[in-house]
Amino acid sequence: MAEPSPAPQGAANGDPQFSAVLTPNRSLGPRGFLVFMAAISTASFATGLMFYLMGAWPVMGFMGLDVLLVYIAFRVNFRALRLYETVDLTEDALTVTRVAPSGRAQSWRFNPYWVRLNLDERVGRTSELSIASHGERLVFASFLTDPEREDFAGALKEALREVRLPRTA
Repeated sequence: MAEPSPAPQGAANGDPQFSAVLTPNRSLGPRGFLVFMAAISTASFATGLMFYLMGAWPVMGFMGLDVLLVYIAFRVNFRALRLYETVDLTEDALTVTRVAPSGRAQSWRFNPYWVRLNLDERVGRTSELSIASHGERLVFASFLTDPEREDFAGALKEALREVRLPRTA
């Protein structure tokens, strides 16, 4: 998760008071993926070679198929990690934009004076962060861990409180 960045004091109406980009945790980078795939490939080849030398040559093909399936699973996972959400707060609007792995963006816009931010703790499951206003409810930041979600909710709640304060000239 990227850190939210509060805007400087006295920002103008259109300037963001709060902005954050939320991204899923990517625990394995490109280099780690290459190392992991090299280790899996080497282990599978060595095991397959052992079976080949014992006369069970068809096992070699299944070992190669295992490596291929692991590779495909990681590629699908890496594609899903391209999902991200942006949260922008100005004095006029709270905007949440979700960008799917395909690149398709969907945005929701709320009035910051009417919006309710809810962090629902659910027994045996991860918490749920949502925004509600005028009968519309949006669940977002679902890919964050519970502690990250709590930290983000606290930061956004504080930013909403700041925006709602009366401005003096």
